[in-house]
Amino acid sequence: MKPLSRSDGIIFVALIFPFFLTLTYFVLLTGSSALVQKMVYGTGKIFQFILPVFWVGVVCRERWLVRCWNTRGFAEGAAFGISVAIAMILLYIFWLGLPEQLLGNGTPASLAIITKMNGLGITNGQQFFLLGVFYSVIHSGLEEYYWRWFIFGRLQNGRSWLFAAVISSLGFTAHHILLLGTYFGYNSPFCWLGSLGVAVGGLYWAWLYKRSDSIWAAWISHGFIDAAIFFIGFTVCFR
Repeated sequence: MKPLSRSDGIIFVALIFPFFLTLTYFVLLTGSSALVQKMVYGTGKIFQFILPVFWVGVVCRERWLVRCWNTRGFAEGAAFGISVAIAMILLYIFWLGLPEQLLGNGTPASLAIITKMNGLGITNGQQFFLLGVFYSVIHSGLEEYYWRWFIFGRLQNGRSWLFAAVISSLGFTAHHILLLGTYFGYNSPFCWLGSLGVAVGGLYWAWLYKRSDSIWAAWISHGFIDAAIFFIGFTVCFR
């Protein structure tokens, strides 16, 4: 394994930054105004997604290459994303959405989700729908560019792809633990089962990125799963 370099320092920052951003706006600022939470979230996300471009193009002075559309791995990625999305929705409809289960009316998790959305200023179905479209269509692609193209891709330099996939997936999972823990409680098995699912998804998308040499396939896969999450969230908050 190659020795540490200054690139490893920026990768370490990139790995932990989303965790601390989520910790700040999603946990520590609970009770603050929606404006404050949104400003911290927006500023943090701008920094997060500009960092790779700045590092590669300005600091390392590497040629910035925007990949053209290609279909390598696209069908596989779409099939994976659709399969997981359908499984999640069916699990919710036939089990978790029942009143006595995890996300039914009046359950602690459903109340926590509604309270958190209200605290972030998401108070009606139209706002939630637009948020879901943003996350499913745009944010999913930005995450693939950040986690797979930048972090996974840079970690591969001089190291095995499996090492890079595991480390990048752990970073990808870390801030999701905060989200799931806030909604379900850190002592809930659903928090950790959900986090395991995120980690498996991160590993799969790293593997898919390696084989397709493009974020397109992972992007569409990620987007379908995010759409399912927001569909479930919509029914929890606005049914």
